[in-house]
Amino acid sequence: MRITSYNIRKGFGLDWRRDPDRVVDVLAEIEADIVVLQEADKRIGERAGVLPLERMAQELRLELADVRLRTQSHGWHGNAVFYRRDLSVAKTVRLDVPSVEPRGVVAVEFTLPSLTVYGVHLGLTPGMRRKQMAAIANHAQHMESPTIVAGDFNEWKVDLGRFEQSFEVVTPGPSFHASRPTAVLDRFALRGAVQQARSWVHKSRNSRYASDHLPIVMDFDLKETAH
Repeated sequence: MRITSYNIRKGFGLDWRRDPDRVVDVLAEIEADIVVLQEADKRIGERAGVLPLERMAQELRLELADVRLRTQSHGWHGNAVFYRRDLSVAKTVRLDVPSVEPRGVVAVEFTLPSLTVYGVHLGLTPGMRRKQMAAIANHAQHMESPTIVAGDFNEWKVDLGRFEQSFEVVTPGPSFHASRPTAVLDRFALRGAVQQARSWVHKSRNSRYASDHLPIVMDFDLKETAH
C-alpha cells in the first residue's frame, strides 16, 4: 500500500494564489491509497476545507474520513485524512494534545486492512513538540493494529528523542522549503506489524509550486498479510 503526507498550506502556492486544484494535481501524480494532509482548512470563519471534494472523489477515488467538528471543514485543526474507497473505516478519533497554539491530532482506524493512521501537525517550540509526541505515543501504545503516524513534525533536528523508543521513524528526505528543500520537517513513524518498503520526497513540476512543502510518500507492507 502507499501513503502520502502533505502540508498543503491552505491551498496557497508559492505565488501566494490559493489554487487547490494544483494540490489535487500533485496527489494524482502520487496515486496513494491513504492521503494525510496538514493545513487542509482555512484558519478563520467556519474554517472551511479548501480542496474540491468532488474532484478528489471522481478523479482520485478518495473518500474523506470524518474527523471534523465544523460542517465545512475537511479535518480538525487542519489535519485531514483521505482514503481509497475500497478501504473500510471503523472509527475516527480526535486526540487533544498539549498546545499553546491551536493544535490537534486525528486518528483513523481501518478494518480492511487492520491499520491505524495518525495525522499530525506538531507545534512550533521544541518543548511543546516533545509533549505532543509523548501524548501520541501514549495513545498509540493501546492500539492493537499496526500504526502509522504521518505529518509535519515541525522538527528541524533528525533525532526525535524518546519518541523513537516507541516508533520506527522514517525520514524520506528534505521536504521544506519546496523551492529549495533543506529541512526534514515531514516524516512517518511506524509501530507494530507494518514495514516500510521504500519512501521518498515527491518532486515534480507541480509539487514545486503547489505548496511550500513537498509531499512525502511511503510504500509499506503489513506483516500479517505480506506473505
